[in-house]
Order: sequence, then structure tokens, then C-alpha cells
Amino acid sequence: MTTTADFADFIDATEYDDLSEEVVEGIKKRILDSIGIALGSIGDEPVEIVRETVRELDPEGGACGIWGSDETASPPEAAMMNTALIRYLDYMDALLLPGETPHPSDNVGAAIASAEYADCSGEDLITGVGIAYEVHGEMADKAPGRDIGWDHIHVTFGSTAAACKLMGLDYEGIRNAVGIATAAYNPLRVTRTGEISMWKGIASANLARNAVYTTMLAKNGMEGPVDAFEGQKGWKEIVQERDFQVEFTPCERILEVMTKKYMAGTHAQTAIEGLLELLERDDIDPHDIEQLHLVTYESAKHVMGGGEGDRHVPKNREQADHSIPYTLAAAALDGQLMKEQYEQERITRDDVRELMGKMTVEGSAELTERFEAGEQPYNITVTTADGSEHRIEKTAFEGHPTNPMSWEQLEEKFHGIAKDAFPESHRNEIVETVRNLEQYETSDLTALLNARS
Repeated sequence: MTTTADFADFIDATEYDDLSEEVVEGIKKRILDSIGIALGSIGDEPVEIVRETVRELDPEGGACGIWGSDETASPPEAAMMNTALIRYLDYMDALLLPGETPHPSDNVGAAIASAEYADCSGEDLITGVGIAYEVHGEMADKAPGRDIGWDHIHVTFGSTAAACKLMGLDYEGIRNAVGIATAAYNPLRVTRTGEISMWKGIASANLARNAVYTTMLAKNGMEGPVDAFEGQKGWKEIVQERDFQVEFTPCERILEVMTKKYMAGTHAQTAIEGLLELLERDDIDPHDIEQLHLVTYESAKHVMGGGEGDRHVPKNREQADHSIPYTLAAAALDGQLMKEQYEQERITRDDVRELMGKMTVEGSAELTERFEAGEQPYNITVTTADGSEHRIEKTAFEGHPTNPMSWEQLEEKFHGIAKDAFPESHRNEIVETVRNLEQYETSDLTALLNARS
């Protein structure tokens, strides 16, 4: 059975020199992608609610910057705010695992806040982010929480691991921090079911903040339940009645992460790309579609196709980006899927509602097996007004681990989403700093992120 000692062994021992060049490159890509998405969400209502709350809690500011502004906050509140910026648009990365679809970029805000607070080097930051991705991914793989009702609970472990490493906790301090985090933060899946609310895009930020706060408590001597997994009324007894054993690598989980091509939930990525390819290939006007039938793996149908609540009549942005029918309809009609497609007026317009009503989503045991073997498969059939049928089968999308985005593609995504936050010259400085992060200090990066044009 996994114990807090397993985490402490890995976090305490892992250093920058343990990481391969491929892993370091992957970590830099994840940092750049997360920062770009964060800068693109500035001004959206839920993240601005978080900003106002952080201002009330830290009226005098603190040691860490709020990205895209000249404001500062304490490490936990900066982690909260910057993670909310990363997460809200649903444009973040993900791991495609059989029982969970975790988003390890949820840990980047906590890692950078911890590194800024502790005055860490760029190498340290790379190491902390890599540790976060490894811990987050391994826990989500070995101890998935979705089907038993937990909501992205693994952010707790990833962010705590990064904060522990970057704040320099010793072995016992790490065990205490992991123990407290394991016992204290257990979010419910209701956040992502039924009538989805604003909280869907903010919940992970709350876990990141709590992880940093917990780490600071342990750093200052707070003892925790170091038997949090195996102890009486611990994880095994209360959360998951089975043994599992984490097996950490030198942060190689980072190489399994997908990058979102489209601003939509993870499970829609292949479907959107496939539908757009089909419409272009066969010269189909989306207004001529009479029926659109999708066959896919069970997780996609469950999460975004109707298994956790009707997805055909979204009422807000949070419901729309978690809907296969909406994301496909909006992409087909508009030829893109960006912030404009999630404006309230667009979500409720008749044309997109009509096309959504023509869609059906079917789960397939065969495609589920292929998903669990590493694909993200979809079979799409479009029937047009003249009665003809058009089909396409897709196994992955551009950005899937089997077809990863290049650095140049990530730069293009970064500039596209962050263009309103900073002028191009400033954005280029951010890109250059992340690209060569091992040659910089964390403060060099945060100085760029915390400036506002």
C-alpha cells in the first residue's frame, strides 16, 4: 500500500540532473502552454471574482505576483489566482487515463508561486513542475477518483509535491505535508455533473492554494497524519477500498501529456478535428447536416456526451465547453472554437441549438479498449439533406501524445491566446525565457509575468 514515505522518498531525492533532455523539453512546453492560457483568461468573470477575493484577503499584497498585473499576494493566494487563470478556459493540458482525465497543468501556478517565494533557480522550477506532473499522473493512474465521486483530487498531491520540493522541506516535513493534504482536501465530483456552475473552472485552483498553504504549515513545523493512506479511517478505508502502489519515474509522465488544440473539454478534441476535416474533405455546408452520429469510448460519452447530465442544451460557458454536441456544433458553424464561441449570445443562438439537436453520441466497448491502449478514437457519420452519408474515423488529434505539438506550434498557440495581455515583443521575451529556463532564475520569469502593459 502506498504511504507518505513513498512520496517523501521521491520528492526528496529527485533533482534536475535526474531529468532527461526530453523530459526537460516537455516541462518547458507545459509551462509555456499554461502561462499562455492563463494570460488569455484575464477579465473573465469567475477569475475576476477570485481576483477580488484575493485582494480582500491580501490587501497589502505579498511575496508573489499575480500574472498579467502589477498586483501581488501571499504564496497560497497567488497560487489560487494564477491557477484559476490557467484552468478557467478549459484549454489546459491533460492525461488520457482509463479511469480519470487529470489536468496536471493545475499544478503550474502552485509551483511558480512556491519557486518565486523561495527564490528558486530556473532549474529548480523545472524540477518542481516535473515532480508535480509525475505525482499527479501516477496518483490519477493508480488511484482514479472520478467513478467513486471525487473531483480532480490528485491536484492536491501534485501541487503539494511541487511546493515541498521548491520550498526545501526535509524528508519528515514532506511526509507531514502529504499527510495533511491527503486527510484534508477531498473535493466532490458534483462540481462537474448536472447543472455545471462557475466552480467547475475554479475548483482546481482551490486545491492548489490549499496545497501551498499546507506545505507552509509543514515547513513551519506542523505535524500531520503520516499514516494518512493506510491508517485507521485513512484513504484506503474511506476513499478507495483497495491497495495501490505508486511507482515514480524520473518525471517521465510529462511525456504522456496531451496539448489541447481546441478550447473545449479533453474528450472532444479528436471529434472536433475529425468533423472539421470531414466537412472540408467532402465540401459539406454544416447547415445541410440532417444527422450527426458519433461513436466513441465510454469516458467521452460519460463526461461530455450525457452521462453526467444532459449536454444538448448548455446554459452557460462551463456547460458548453463540457458538451460534445455544443463544441462540435459551434466549431462546425464558425470554423473555430475560441473565446468568442463561448459568449452567452453564441451559446443560445438558434443555429447552434438546431445542430446540437441532430447529434447522437454512442459508447463503444471496442473504442473504449482502444482508448485504454492509448488512442482517442471517434467514428463520425454525417447524413446530409440529400440523404448521403459521409464518414471519418480518427484515432487521435494534433496535440495527442502520439502526435505532439512542436515548440513552434506551442508558440503559435501562446501568441494567439495571450495577444491581449502583452505586446508581441513582451510575449517574445516570455517565450525566450521559458525556452531557456535553466539559464534563468524564477524571478526573471515572474518579473515578465507580473508586468502589465
